[in-house]
Amino acid sequence: MPESDKALHAHAEDLSLITGVAREAGRIALKYFRRDPEVWWKGGTSPVSEADLAVDRFLREALLAARPAYGWLSEETAAAPERLSASRVFIVDPIDGTRAFIGGRPTWCISIAVVEEGRTIAGVLDCPAVEEVYTAARGDGAFANGTRISVKKPAADVVIAGPKSMLSKLPADLFQRTRPHGYVPSLAYRIAMVARGTLDATFVKPNAHDWDIAAADLLLHEAGGAILNASGVAPQYGGADPRHRALVAGSQPLLRKLAAVVADLESREAGGRSL
Repeated sequence: MPESDKALHAHAEDLSLITGVAREAGRIALKYFRRDPEVWWKGGTSPVSEADLAVDRFLREALLAARPAYGWLSEETAAAPERLSASRVFIVDPIDGTRAFIGGRPTWCISIAVVEEGRTIAGVLDCPAVEEVYTAARGDGAFANGTRISVKKPAADVVIAGPKSMLSKLPADLFQRTRPHGYVPSLAYRIAMVARGTLDATFVKPNAHDWDIAAADLLLHEAGGAILNASGVAPQYGGADPRHRALVAGSQPLLRKLAAVVADLESREAGGRSL
Protein backbone atom coordinates (compact mmCIF):
# COMPACT_ATOMS: atom_id res chain seq x y z
CA MET A 1 0.00 0.00 0.00
CA PRO A 2 1.48 3.44 -0.96
CA GLU A 3 2.47 5.67 1.98
CA SER A 4 -0.25 8.19 1.14
CA ASP A 5 -2.89 5.45 1.23
CA LYS A 6 -1.50 4.13 4.51
CA ALA A 7 -1.76 7.61 6.03
CA LEU A 8 -5.36 8.02 4.87
CA HIS A 9 -6.22 4.61 6.27
CA ALA A 10 -4.66 5.49 9.63
CA HIS A 11 -6.52 8.81 9.71
CA ALA A 12 -9.78 7.00 8.94
CA GLU A 13 -9.18 4.49 11.72
CA ASP A 14 -8.55 7.26 14.24
CA LEU A 15 -11.64 9.12 13.03
CA SER A 16 -13.78 6.02 13.44
CA LEU A 17 -12.49 5.61 17.00
CA ILE A 18 -13.05 9.19 18.12
CA THR A 19 -16.46 9.42 16.42
CA GLY A 20 -17.75 6.41 18.31
CA VAL A 21 -16.29 7.56 21.61
CA ALA A 22 -17.66 11.09 21.13
CA ARG A 23 -21.13 9.68 20.50
CA GLU A 24 -21.09 7.87 23.84
CA ALA A 25 -19.64 10.94 25.55
CA GLY A 26 -22.58 12.92 24.20
CA ARG A 27 -24.99 10.47 25.79
CA ILE A 28 -23.24 10.93 29.13
CA ALA A 29 -23.42 14.72 28.83
CA LEU A 30 -27.14 14.62 28.02
CA LYS A 31 -27.81 12.90 31.35
CA TYR A 32 -26.80 16.18 33.04
CA PHE A 33 -28.17 18.64 30.47
CA ARG A 34 -30.99 20.85 31.80
CA ARG A 35 -30.87 18.93 35.10
CA ASP A 36 -29.10 21.57 37.20
CA PRO A 37 -25.62 19.99 37.33
CA GLU A 38 -23.21 21.10 40.03
CA VAL A 39 -20.92 23.90 38.83
CA TRP A 40 -17.56 25.18 40.02
CA TRP A 41 -15.52 28.18 38.87
CA LYS A 42 -11.92 27.92 37.70
CA GLY A 43 -10.01 31.05 38.57
CA GLY A 44 -13.32 32.66 39.51
CA THR A 45 -14.26 33.28 35.86
CA SER A 46 -14.47 29.99 33.93
CA PRO A 47 -17.25 27.51 34.78
CA VAL A 48 -16.82 23.73 34.91
CA SER A 49 -19.72 21.41 35.61
CA GLU A 50 -19.89 17.88 36.93
CA ALA A 51 -20.84 16.91 33.38
CA ASP A 52 -17.51 18.27 32.04
CA LEU A 53 -15.63 16.16 34.56
CA ALA A 54 -17.67 13.01 33.94
CA VAL A 55 -17.22 13.29 30.18
CA ASP A 56 -13.52 14.02 30.56
CA ARG A 57 -13.00 10.87 32.68
CA PHE A 58 -14.83 8.73 30.15
CA LEU A 59 -12.94 10.14 27.18
CA ARG A 60 -9.55 9.71 28.81
CA GLU A 61 -10.25 6.10 29.78
CA ALA A 62 -11.81 5.09 26.47
CA LEU A 63 -9.35 6.81 24.13
CA LEU A 64 -6.14 5.91 25.93
CA ALA A 65 -7.30 2.31 26.34
CA ALA A 66 -7.61 2.14 22.56
CA ARG A 67 -4.42 4.12 21.81
CA PRO A 68 -2.12 3.86 24.86
CA ALA A 69 0.87 5.33 23.00
CA TYR A 70 -0.95 8.59 22.19
CA GLY A 71 -0.47 11.71 24.29
CA TRP A 72 -3.32 13.49 26.06
CA LEU A 73 -4.32 17.15 26.37
CA SER A 74 -7.69 18.20 27.76
CA GLU A 75 -9.20 21.36 29.17
CA GLU A 76 -10.23 19.51 32.32
CA THR A 77 -7.09 17.42 32.93
CA ALA A 78 -3.76 18.65 34.28
CA ALA A 79 -1.35 18.93 31.34
CA ALA A 80 0.99 15.93 31.12
CA PRO A 81 4.43 16.80 29.66
CA GLU A 82 4.72 13.24 28.33
CA ARG A 83 2.49 14.26 25.45
CA LEU A 84 5.33 16.35 24.01
CA SER A 85 7.25 13.20 23.12
CA ALA A 86 4.25 11.28 21.73
CA SER A 87 3.94 10.93 17.96
CA ARG A 88 0.19 11.56 18.16
CA VAL A 89 -1.89 13.39 20.75
CA PHE A 90 -5.59 13.41 21.64
CA ILE A 91 -6.71 17.01 22.20
CA VAL A 92 -10.08 17.11 23.91
CA ASP A 93 -12.67 19.56 25.15
CA PRO A 94 -15.22 17.41 27.00
CA ILE A 95 -17.89 20.11 26.63
CA ASP A 96 -17.05 23.08 24.44
CA GLY A 97 -19.58 25.74 25.34
CA THR A 98 -19.95 24.99 29.06
CA ARG A 99 -21.75 28.28 29.68
CA ALA A 100 -24.38 27.30 27.11
CA PHE A 101 -24.61 23.82 28.62
CA ILE A 102 -25.25 24.99 32.17
CA GLY A 103 -27.66 27.64 30.87
CA GLY A 104 -29.73 25.02 29.07
CA ARG A 105 -28.86 26.27 25.58
CA PRO A 106 -28.21 23.56 22.97
CA THR A 107 -25.13 24.86 21.12
CA TRP A 108 -22.37 22.91 22.87
CA CYS A 109 -20.36 19.94 21.69
CA ILE A 110 -17.86 17.23 22.49
CA SER A 111 -14.63 18.11 20.66
CA ILE A 112 -11.92 15.51 19.97
CA ALA A 113 -8.88 15.90 17.72
CA VAL A 114 -5.96 13.63 16.89
CA VAL A 115 -2.86 15.70 16.25
CA GLU A 116 0.39 14.62 14.60
CA GLU A 117 3.40 16.94 14.25
CA GLY A 118 1.29 19.94 15.16
CA ARG A 119 -1.47 19.28 12.62
CA THR A 120 -4.88 17.74 13.18
CA ILE A 121 -5.33 14.51 11.21
CA ALA A 122 -8.78 13.49 12.53
CA GLY A 123 -11.45 15.51 14.27
CA VAL A 124 -15.01 15.23 15.49
CA LEU A 125 -17.55 17.59 17.03
CA ASP A 126 -20.50 15.73 18.48
CA CYS A 127 -23.33 18.14 19.29
CA PRO A 128 -26.05 15.93 20.81
CA ALA A 129 -28.51 18.62 21.89
CA VAL A 130 -28.87 19.77 18.26
CA GLU A 131 -28.37 16.26 16.82
CA GLU A 132 -25.38 17.26 14.68
CA VAL A 133 -22.09 15.41 14.24
CA TYR A 134 -19.19 16.96 12.33
CA THR A 135 -16.32 14.75 11.19
CA ALA A 136 -13.14 15.14 9.17
CA ALA A 137 -10.03 13.13 8.36
CA ARG A 138 -7.12 14.88 6.68
CA GLY A 139 -7.36 14.53 2.93
CA ASP A 140 -10.87 13.04 2.98
CA GLY A 141 -13.26 15.98 3.28
CA ALA A 142 -15.52 17.36 6.02
CA PHE A 143 -18.99 16.06 6.81
CA ALA A 144 -22.07 16.99 8.85
CA ASN A 145 -24.23 13.99 9.72
CA GLY A 146 -22.55 12.12 6.87
CA THR A 147 -23.11 14.79 4.20
CA ARG A 148 -20.10 16.58 2.74
CA ILE A 149 -19.92 20.27 3.65
CA SER A 150 -18.04 23.25 2.23
CA VAL A 151 -17.53 26.92 2.95
CA LYS A 152 -19.76 29.59 1.41
CA LYS A 153 -19.04 30.87 -2.05
CA PRO A 154 -18.09 34.57 -2.23
CA ALA A 155 -21.10 36.90 -2.25
CA ALA A 156 -21.80 40.61 -2.06
CA ASP A 157 -23.11 40.44 1.52
CA VAL A 158 -21.32 38.47 4.21
CA VAL A 159 -22.10 37.14 7.69
CA ILE A 160 -19.23 37.43 10.15
CA ALA A 161 -19.16 36.48 13.83
CA GLY A 162 -16.86 37.62 16.59
CA PRO A 163 -16.36 40.40 19.14
CA LYS A 164 -17.79 43.81 18.27
CA SER A 165 -14.38 45.33 19.00
CA MET A 166 -12.97 43.36 16.05
CA LEU A 167 -15.96 43.70 13.72
CA SER A 168 -15.89 47.47 14.14
CA LYS A 169 -12.37 47.56 12.70
CA LEU A 170 -13.32 46.02 9.36
CA PRO A 171 -12.50 48.15 6.31
CA ALA A 172 -15.40 50.52 5.57
CA ASP A 173 -16.42 48.81 2.32
CA LEU A 174 -16.49 45.40 3.98
CA PHE A 175 -18.18 46.67 7.14
CA GLN A 176 -21.04 48.14 5.09
CA ARG A 177 -21.87 44.79 3.54
CA THR A 178 -21.35 42.72 6.69
CA ARG A 179 -24.18 41.33 8.77
CA PRO A 180 -22.81 40.55 12.24
CA HIS A 181 -23.89 37.21 13.67
CA GLY A 182 -25.07 36.82 17.23
CA TYR A 183 -22.91 35.32 19.95
CA VAL A 184 -22.22 31.58 19.65
CA PRO A 185 -20.99 30.26 23.03
CA SER A 186 -19.08 27.28 21.62
CA LEU A 187 -16.07 28.41 19.61
CA ALA A 188 -15.71 24.97 18.01
CA TYR A 189 -19.34 25.07 16.89
CA ARG A 190 -18.90 28.60 15.53
CA ILE A 191 -15.99 27.44 13.37
CA ALA A 192 -18.11 24.49 12.22
CA MET A 193 -20.71 27.05 11.12
CA VAL A 194 -18.06 28.57 8.86
CA ALA A 195 -17.15 25.12 7.55
CA ARG A 196 -20.76 24.33 6.62
CA GLY A 197 -21.38 27.75 5.05
CA THR A 198 -23.72 29.29 7.64
CA LEU A 199 -21.10 31.95 8.40
CA ASP A 200 -18.65 33.48 5.97
CA ALA A 201 -16.05 33.95 8.67
CA THR A 202 -15.40 34.57 12.34
CA PHE A 203 -12.88 36.40 14.46
CA VAL A 204 -11.42 34.52 17.44
CA LYS A 205 -10.33 36.47 20.51
CA PRO A 206 -6.79 36.00 21.86
CA ASN A 207 -6.19 33.13 24.28
CA ALA A 208 -8.21 30.42 22.56
CA HIS A 209 -6.69 27.05 23.49
CA ASP A 210 -5.82 23.95 21.50
CA TRP A 211 -8.86 22.11 22.80
CA ASP A 212 -11.18 24.88 21.60
CA ILE A 213 -10.10 24.77 17.97
CA ALA A 214 -7.97 21.72 17.02
CA ALA A 215 -10.88 19.55 15.82
CA ALA A 216 -12.80 22.43 14.24
CA ASP A 217 -9.67 23.58 12.41
CA LEU A 218 -9.53 20.35 10.41
CA LEU A 219 -13.25 20.54 9.63
CA LEU A 220 -12.75 24.00 8.19
CA HIS A 221 -9.60 23.02 6.30
CA GLU A 222 -11.32 20.04 4.68
CA ALA A 223 -14.33 22.23 3.84
CA GLY A 224 -12.14 24.64 1.88
CA GLY A 225 -11.24 27.22 4.54
CA ALA A 226 -8.55 27.88 7.11
CA ILE A 227 -7.70 29.38 10.46
CA LEU A 228 -4.90 31.96 10.46
CA ASN A 229 -3.25 34.31 12.92
CA ALA A 230 -2.37 37.94 12.25
CA SER A 231 0.80 36.86 10.45
CA GLY A 232 -1.21 34.70 8.05
CA VAL A 233 0.13 31.52 9.65
CA ALA A 234 -1.99 28.49 10.57
CA PRO A 235 -1.81 27.52 14.26
CA GLN A 236 0.05 24.44 15.45
CA TYR A 237 -1.35 22.15 18.13
CA GLY A 238 -0.01 19.92 20.88
CA GLY A 239 3.00 22.06 21.83
CA ALA A 240 4.12 23.21 25.25
CA ASP A 241 1.79 26.23 25.31
CA PRO A 242 -1.82 25.49 24.24
CA ARG A 243 -2.78 29.17 23.98
CA HIS A 244 -3.08 31.12 20.74
CA ARG A 245 -3.00 34.70 19.55
CA ALA A 246 -6.09 36.27 17.99
CA LEU A 247 -7.21 34.24 15.00
CA VAL A 248 -9.55 34.43 12.02
CA ALA A 249 -11.47 31.57 10.43
CA GLY A 250 -12.89 31.70 6.92
CA SER A 251 -11.91 31.30 3.28
CA GLN A 252 -10.20 33.37 0.63
CA PRO A 253 -10.21 36.27 -0.10
CA LEU A 254 -12.16 37.31 3.00
CA LEU A 255 -9.76 35.46 5.27
CA ARG A 256 -6.80 37.69 4.41
CA LYS A 257 -8.84 40.84 4.98
CA LEU A 258 -9.80 39.70 8.46
CA ALA A 259 -6.22 38.69 9.24
CA ALA A 260 -5.14 42.22 8.30
CA VAL A 261 -7.65 43.60 10.83
CA VAL A 262 -6.17 41.41 13.58
CA ALA A 263 -2.64 42.37 12.56
CA ASP A 264 -3.54 46.06 12.88
CA LEU A 265 -5.11 45.52 16.31
CA GLU A 266 -2.04 43.62 17.51
CA SER A 267 0.23 46.38 16.20
CA ARG A 268 -1.81 49.05 18.01
CA GLU A 269 -1.74 47.06 21.26
CA ALA A 270 2.01 46.52 20.99
CA GLY A 271 2.50 50.25 20.37
CA GLY A 272 0.42 51.10 23.42
CA ARG A 273 2.47 48.79 25.64
CA SER A 274 5.73 50.33 24.43
CA LEU A 275 4.74 53.85 25.50
